[in-house]
Amino acid sequence: MALRVDSLKGEIIEKVVGAVRTKLSGKKAAAAETFVRRFYENVAPGDIVSEDAEDLYGAALSLWNFAAIRQPGEAKIRVYNPQFDRDGWHSPHTVIEIVHTDMPFLVDSVTVNLSRRGLAVHQVIHPIFAARRDRRGKAIRFSAPQDAGADAVRESCMHMQIDEQPDDATLKNLEAGLRAVLADVRAAVEDWPSMRQHIVEEIERLKKNPPKLPKSEIEEGIAFLTWLYDDHFTFLGYRELSFTGRGKNARMEVVPNSGRGVLRDPDVPVFDGLRNLGAQTPEVRAFVRQPKLLMIAKANQRASVHRSVHMDTIAIKLFDKKGKVVGEQLFVGLFTSTAYSETPTEIPLLRKKVAAVVRNAGFDAGSHDGKALNHMNEEYPRNTLFQSTQEELTEIAQGIVRLQERQRIALFLRRDPYERYISALIYLPRERLNTRLRRAFDTILARALNGTVRAFYTHVADEPLDRLLFIVKTTPGAVPDFDRAEIEQRLVEAARTWEDRLKQALVENLGEARGNQLFNKYESAFPSGYREAYSAQTAVFDIVRFEEAFSSGALGMNLYRPIEAEDHEVSFKIYNVGDAIPCPISCRGSKTWA
Repeated sequence: MALRVDSLKGEIIEKVVGAVRTKLSGKKAAAAETFVRRFYENVAPGDIVSEDAEDLYGAALSLWNFAAIRQPGEAKIRVYNPQFDRDGWHSPHTVIEIVHTDMPFLVDSVTVNLSRRGLAVHQVIHPIFAARRDRRGKAIRFSAPQDAGADAVRESCMHMQIDEQPDDATLKNLEAGLRAVLADVRAAVEDWPSMRQHIVEEIERLKKNPPKLPKSEIEEGIAFLTWLYDDHFTFLGYRELSFTGRGKNARMEVVPNSGRGVLRDPDVPVFDGLRNLGAQTPEVRAFVRQPKLLMIAKANQRASVHRSVHMDTIAIKLFDKKGKVVGEQLFVGLFTSTAYSETPTEIPLLRKKVAAVVRNAGFDAGSHDGKALNHMNEEYPRNTLFQSTQEELTEIAQGIVRLQERQRIALFLRRDPYERYISALIYLPRERLNTRLRRAFDTILARALNGTVRAFYTHVADEPLDRLLFIVKTTPGAVPDFDRAEIEQRLVEAARTWEDRLKQALVENLGEARGNQLFNKYESAFPSGYREAYSAQTAVFDIVRFEEAFSSGALGMNLYRPIEAEDHEVSFKIYNVGDAIPCPISCRGSKTWA
């Protein structure tokens, strides 16, 4: 079957090439044929055989014509809805064409931006050419990258098809957004060497002229910066900040001309509102200016380059001769996949933090609890591990280890030092996890913490408990005092099923031994209609009557008036072992539970 599809692709491409030879002539036809073959070379056969050859011809020739003239360093972008009478070909989708100097992160940054806008991407074709151009930017030849000479420039030619956009204003807005993304990509890639050089210079400065901090902190800081440099961090931006003023007059000022990458523009924020330190709470001001060499946090802004996640920030504090914090060098970017896959016991800063947590917990390394703690450290959300203090981790770790095999819901909260968000880590039995419950948790956390849930992450492993991580955005200075245990109990109540309430009611009314025995017997006995109509307490009453009917074989009856019934209304239940009892005319409209 695969060979057949590959063969069909080849046949269709030959039809497209045939159209090129028919409609063009001479050198122009030869150049277009080379472009077309390279354009479709790595496209999946399934994306080719489902298209009409005429449309494939139009898509390729359109991009070829668009790429014909390009000035050095220019980012060419076109977003349009192809129409046959105007463009010579047709597509049911909106088409994006981009011609850009080839560099890392182009395609994924564009697709991330489209995804953030909620646009479905139907097709992505992105061949790389070695383009040779004359002084006016006119293309002389498009070749495969490996065939290029020294006078050629590697260019990425992108063709994407997305959900059709309805009007010119939307198309222009989309084009402007993509142009901004490509500008960020270029800035990050062009300034990447200088940002890495800043790390090298800072390592040398700490070795030769360290601030007045504990020697172990300096050594671990140097090790961490070296680790970052060794391809564990994708550097996207850099700037230097100076701290001025005190108290209500405190400010964080961007040092002129220090910006690199996505932070070239000094007005681009990293932490919303934090530059005006005087407007922050005294606790936030004290945290920012604490004499600590390194601080790791999450930016308020999502990355426009590579991945659509909140950027990681690395701040290296700057000290004066008296040991006072006077500023910081701030790097923004993304930890690489390697950084997330390495064990915390081998990552500088984390290794000391994890070792202290194990030591403070007091568990023997070879014991059951000790092994559970080590497993927790490996599986714990890496971003939270970087940002948490040793004290916070110790408290949370001990709570998680105490959970172990217990089938219950547990909540662990951590406040962002800048009061921008609270992370809520929830463990719950695997069978309870569903969309309804996740949304219920979302509502409970938002109300209790006076915030908005901005993100959630699910971790499902081969363990009794699954894990949910919620990021609740809060307002600095307006974070309420909260009781973790009270919020946890609300989560527990939201997750309680009718069966949970039945078990509790049976145990409370009949004792633990008898209650558990009857729960095992009747857990799945009640249909959904009964569960919707009657409470668990009512079910306990009925179960007792069931048991009496089973033991005696006699017919059981119950005449009662529900609390919501009118004065002239009563309800009547019959408990019978065996076949259902036919309902007389007088009780039509009532329900029979088998």
